[in-house]
Amino acid sequence: MKPRLQKHYEERVRPKLMQEFGFDNPFRVPRLEKIVLNVGYGDAPKNPKILESFVAEMTQIAGQKPVVTRARKAISNFGIRQGMGIGASVTLRGARMYEFLDRFINTAVPRIRDFRGLPTRSFDGRGNYSVGIKEQMIFPEIDYDKVQQVHGMDIVIVTTTNKDSEAIALLRELGMPFRGETPVAVSEMEGAAD
Repeated sequence: MKPRLQKHYEERVRPKLMQEFGFDNPFRVPRLEKIVLNVGYGDAPKNPKILESFVAEMTQIAGQKPVVTRARKAISNFGIRQGMGIGASVTLRGARMYEFLDRFINTAVPRIRDFRGLPTRSFDGRGNYSVGIKEQMIFPEIDYDKVQQVHGMDIVIVTTTNKDSEAIALLRELGMPFRGETPVAVSEMEGAAD
């Protein structure tokens, strides 16, 4: 069974983007390629057990076990040795990617304190969007009582286009709440699930 957001993309977003940008081939329409979640942990030498809790939390958030990122070289000023675990990263594709983005847009983002919208200047010039989250507590999968340390994470949404204007249109139609815009209502997407 396809995720709700993927059905919404195929039934509503793709035809609208084809019309808006004048694409004659549906394979030229921008789509999501992958979503990368990354957590860095600067105090790895002081408390290596925290990294295990980061991995467990990211597994709950992403629905897939992350890879522990290791230091490439030793930096004595920071107390980091080569090969030491300094973070975790997970790459989501396919159905898990659409399910995560749906939960992120409709459940996690509204829980951000003093939220006024995501910035549109976070595109990299090649159609990819990056956003930083200050605390993992916005995800409902995280049990507040089991959290050892509050940490942030980077979320990178990679699209198939290399133009920011097409990527903004894609994410806007998928419901991404950018600053100064009203997001697509959840009820409109639920109609796509029928």
